[in-house]
Amino acid sequence: MRITTNAILRNYKSNLGTSLKNLDTARTRVMTQRKFNSTAEDPSNALRAAILERKYVKNEDYLNIVKDVQSFQDSQEDAAMQIETIAKRLSKQYGLEALNGTNGSLETRKTYADAWRGAQESLLLSLNASYEGKYVFAGSDGKEAPFKLTEEPDPNDPTKTIQVLKYRGVDVNDPANADVLEKLSKDTLFVDLGFGLNVDVLNGGKDIDVDSSSAFNTSLPGINLAGFGKDDNGRTNNIVLLCGQIADLLDEEEFDRDEYTELLKKFDEGRSNVLEKVTILGTQTEFLTTTKDRLETNSISLSTQIDNVVNVDMAEAIMNFSWAQYAYNAALKVGNNILTPSFIDFMN
Repeated sequence: MRITTNAILRNYKSNLGTSLKNLDTARTRVMTQRKFNSTAEDPSNALRAAILERKYVKNEDYLNIVKDVQSFQDSQEDAAMQIETIAKRLSKQYGLEALNGTNGSLETRKTYADAWRGAQESLLLSLNASYEGKYVFAGSDGKEAPFKLTEEPDPNDPTKTIQVLKYRGVDVNDPANADVLEKLSKDTLFVDLGFGLNVDVLNGGKDIDVDSSSAFNTSLPGINLAGFGKDDNGRTNNIVLLCGQIADLLDEEEFDRDEYTELLKKFDEGRSNVLEKVTILGTQTEFLTTTKDRLETNSISLSTQIDNVVNVDMAEAIMNFSWAQYAYNAALKVGNNILTPSFIDFMN
């Protein structure tokens, strides 16, 4: 087969162009640290990278939400523990000391009454605790302080006043509000933490039902913590109101020891309820910690997968660049000797 000079030149130019393209590709990979810079270069890995990056961004969103919920939950737990600490001091210290025979004088009882009233204010402050402008015990409506304590005329004796505690504008001690309070006690505020949120739209879009197993409920209505309604004997279940009633009883000249004992027993039951809620909050905190750890593990795993698909091994990339540069320089050197001597060179 006859090989012409033009054929040699065409092949040389084509191969030189290939060497230059390989050099440019290797140089770009070293500079960008990416295996490809356009979808056309590697369609399959480009699609895989896009899917992984979307998963990573979504995972980071969930991780940020979990951190915010953790902070909110910590505020709830701190406030609940403050309430439990105050209630324990009242129940186990002031309450029992006031029953002591040596401290049974009216003057001494008034001192303890002042302590109960001061503790009542502290309980109310803790129940109205807030985090970043949102009240932590207000259920799904965190914009307004959930509890408000006022003095109002006694329906049975207009010459006297009684304390009225309202939760989101509803009297917690009024039997007529039982259904409303029961509904408020079950108030929820769900947050999607990446468990596959499942929502059902009901009544033509008017109602939304969230599957509680697919989301996290951040709502803790304050009445579940402090209590609401009355028992069968007509005594309040609310520890804030019990503080005021115990203080009033201690202020009376004729001390009703039996009634005081019953009120103290009711208060201790309320304290046990607070302790139960604190325990539940602790369990939820552990759950959030586990969820946060899982999301952080997912983040690391997705980052590793993205790195394997998108990013180059720099040692290998630099080696490939060096080889491509060497091949290109060698091709240029070959070009100097591409035209071999011909018969014309030997003619006189």
